[in-house]
Amino acid sequence: MARIAGVNIPTQKTVAIGLTYIYGIGRYTAQYIVDEAKIDGAKRVDGLSDAEIAKIREVIDKSVKVEGDLRRIVSMNIKRLTDMGNYRGLRHRKRLPVRGQRTHTNARTRKGKAIPIAGKKIATK
Repeated sequence: MARIAGVNIPTQKTVAIGLTYIYGIGRYTAQYIVDEAKIDGAKRVDGLSDAEIAKIREVIDKSVKVEGDLRRIVSMNIKRLTDMGNYRGLRHRKRLPVRGQRTHTNARTRKGKAIPIAGKKIATK
């Protein structure tokens, strides 16, 4: 099992897909890393040699922010918005959708489980 950037990459996946298990690497970035390292993207992770894994690590360290560093940057950006007290920061603080989605209905993922209100009648047809 290959361990890159502190993440175990699944062995039966292709290299390009396996790299997407690392936080901060999507399909496009994974393909870029494979091209830069000059490795066949269709090759399986368990078929990689130690030298090829080292090349992938080198490319990731050189050109992509991943895992802990990226999580820290994202959390610092959110903290900056909340400290500023602008609209997006207030939405983050109240744990509501930030990007303009409706909240009258939906938004359950962000708001959490619905809380029943005592005495509220359910409308029937």
